[in-house]
Amino acid sequence: MSTPPSGPGQRLLSLRGLAPFLRPHRRLLVGWLLALAVSSSAALFFPWAFRQVIDSFKHPSEVDYWFGLMFTVALVMALATAARFYCVSLLGERVIADLRRSLYSHLLSLDQRFFERTRSGELISRLSADAELLRSVVGSSMSIALRSGITVVGSAVMLAITSPHLAGLTLIGIPLIVLPIALSGRRVRGAARASQDRVADANARAGETFNAIHTVQSYAREGFERERFGDAVLRSLGAARKRIRMQSLLTASVIVLVFGAITAVLWIGAHQVISGSMTGGTLAQFVLYAMFGAGSVSALTEVWSEVQRASGGMGRINELFAEDSHLAVPSPPVALPSPLHGELALEQVTFHYPTRQDAAALVDFSLRVAPGETVALVGPSGAGKSTVFQLLLRFHDPEVGRVLLDGVDIRDVDPVGLREHIALVPQDPVIFGTTARENIRYGKLDATPEQIEAAARSAEAHEFLVALPQGYDSELGEHGARLSGGQQQRLAIARALLKNAPILLLDEATSALDAHSERAVQQALERLMQGRTTLVIAHRLATVLKADRIVVMDHGRIVAHGTHAELLAQNGLYAELARLQFDH
Repeated sequence: MSTPPSGPGQRLLSLRGLAPFLRPHRRLLVGWLLALAVSSSAALFFPWAFRQVIDSFKHPSEVDYWFGLMFTVALVMALATAARFYCVSLLGERVIADLRRSLYSHLLSLDQRFFERTRSGELISRLSADAELLRSVVGSSMSIALRSGITVVGSAVMLAITSPHLAGLTLIGIPLIVLPIALSGRRVRGAARASQDRVADANARAGETFNAIHTVQSYAREGFERERFGDAVLRSLGAARKRIRMQSLLTASVIVLVFGAITAVLWIGAHQVISGSMTGGTLAQFVLYAMFGAGSVSALTEVWSEVQRASGGMGRINELFAEDSHLAVPSPPVALPSPLHGELALEQVTFHYPTRQDAAALVDFSLRVAPGETVALVGPSGAGKSTVFQLLLRFHDPEVGRVLLDGVDIRDVDPVGLREHIALVPQDPVIFGTTARENIRYGKLDATPEQIEAAARSAEAHEFLVALPQGYDSELGEHGARLSGGQQQRLAIARALLKNAPILLLDEATSALDAHSERAVQQALERLMQGRTTLVIAHRLATVLKADRIVVMDHGRIVAHGTHAELLAQNGLYAELARLQFDH
């Protein structure tokens, strides 16, 4: 990620990233500003009306009028404040909802390189904790800051009108109030960012543990994980304690300075009333304006801390928005032939994973797969078999060489359009925390119930699905926790069958099935492979024997290819793998 802005002004400028999300809600913004203007004006009018009430004691006939006016002002202020709260609160909710949707959409568009170096828990924290800070700023702190700013300026003007002499004395204390805010602002910002980073660390730790809960419990490491999470929480708490301590000291200092200055000024004013140079109502008006101004300054110091935290959060979100996919999407993209024949070709491809630059995953790798051909990729772990799939799906681009589909370089094709023509069954099936029906429908979002059931039957999944409490509409739990490994695999196969794409990528597609289910699924896959280009990564003998061609890989290179019998006769790496893994 990019380096976060460090200067005070730069950090606050990060909040400018909210501007595009504010523009669509101009009506709420205008409504909030109008209500704010009315409520602030009514609040500033109140001390003047209070002065008239006190001074009217000398004229009893005017008392009722001035009390009636005070109540009217209070009523206007109440209605305007309610309207202000409604507009700004709804504005905050809508802006942050738009921000979250936009950030989520942007993250989905990033390439695998980004997700390989970024923890999912950190991204969740940005979408939740940081966005919540911004919601608080837009829906509350922003309104308080502007209202307080108006009140401070308005109170200062009215103080000068009420008593220029006392107002002049009040101005002397302003530098004493502003100075600690300016000096401590940078430290508070740093502490706020550190606190949010530690929260993200704790969230990432928890997310990682929950995703691996089966391994955690099977190794009986619950105590170890509790201790690790506890340490992360303690670090988060320590950072928060530092931030809170700074904010508390800042608030206390400002309050002492503000009210100390007010007390000194009032002491002078009291002597003026005693001497007869000022009326009691004028002093009361001055006191109220001073209290309003002091209270607003105090509110600004608290809001300032919130704004600092939110600017840090917005800075982190801006960093995510600044991330770009390294997979360039041409404009306009080249259209794939229609209908697609499914001819695949990798020409002299060399590729290193971004996180493993020291070892090449593929070296001068060339492979051509004819339309409708089934090719099995075999080889030891780390040979580069899965990397071939990664490049075909364009999760990465090769550094050297080309990947072609029907003669078109896939770098010239929209990645989304490319992947629409490919069905993948991974070694570790991904089951979403929803119903079985919706998991299968993921292969074709507009599929009918009949098509979903047909795909499940072909994948030998229908029988166990109808046996679930709510059948196809049964919730499967997070990561398909309510299904066995073989059942999860068959559900993933049903999803790929439903997609009905011209190209199939099968990565150990039958590895989790028992012998009976494997035979049935193999028959379904064979029917599906007819007329479709299929690449299979497999260690199971049945899958390899059905392939038109077997490609043997080692250290990112093709070391042999041919039929099962031809490769056995060569007595090379394939023969060794067959003896060790195929039990031949």
